[in-house]
Parts: sequence; C-alpha cells; structure tokens
Amino acid sequence: MNTFIDLAHFAAHTGQSLGETNYLTITQEMVDLFAQATGDNQWIHTDPERATRESPYKSPIAHGFLTLSLAPKLLAELYRIESVTMGINYGANKIRFANAVPVGSRLRMKASLQQVEPQGTGIRAVIDCIFELENSPKPACIAELIILLFD
Repeated sequence: MNTFIDLAHFAAHTGQSLGETNYLTITQEMVDLFAQATGDNQWIHTDPERATRESPYKSPIAHGFLTLSLAPKLLAELYRIESVTMGINYGANKIRFANAVPVGSRLRMKASLQQVEPQGTGIRAVIDCIFELENSPKPACIAELIILLFD
C-alpha cells in the first residue's frame, strides 16, 4: 500500500501507477447481494441452474456495475492519504465493460493517478482503473473515476 502524507504528496504522483490489488474471487453470494440491493434479478446473474444451461458462459455472471462498485474497496488496498478527512467517490468520466465476469472468476484492479485539480479546499482526482480477470487478456472493465479529497 502507498501511504501519502497529504494531498500535495499524492498530487505529486500524477501520471504514475498507484499499484495493483490482490485478486478477489467473485462469488454467487456477492452477485446475489448486489441483485437484491439493486433489484436487478435477471436469471443470467441469479439463477445458476439456468445459467449453466443457457448462458454462453455456462455460469452466472456478475453485474457490470458490481465490478465497478468494488472500486472504492480496491482503491483502499492501494493507497491512503494521512491528512484526508473526507473522500467522496464523485463519479466517472468513462466506463467500458469489456468482458463478462463469471461467478468464480478472480478479479484485480490496476490503478493510476491521471489528473489532479484544486477543488475548493481539496482536490479533484481522476484515477484510471483497469479491472483485470485472471488468465484473460481482455479486462472486465476500464473506468476513469473521479474522487474528491479534502484535508
């Protein structure tokens, strides 16, 4: 994990990698909880028997936004800024879901700090995130996330 003293120290790493996380296994329980929370109970996600029969992946797949929703948790594995009292996941500039994530897949994230701008008493950071699937040349998701950070 990278530890930064303050926002200036963090901003000095613009254009650099923040690292890569350990792999995380996507479980059916994670998919089901996401489906319950969002009301998106499509069979491709929540019905393992039907997915085994009818899905081209022969297994349920995670919702695309489940993958994206893991970003804050995974970013927390990569860095912390000692002086920050509040961080807000503000949104995303770009998101592309490039590959399905079957249940049982192992996923990790690589992130880099692309842009930092002053924002009131804090900064607006743009972080490029690539969600990689183990043993796949094609990523699950590529996203450009916006985070507001305040001392």
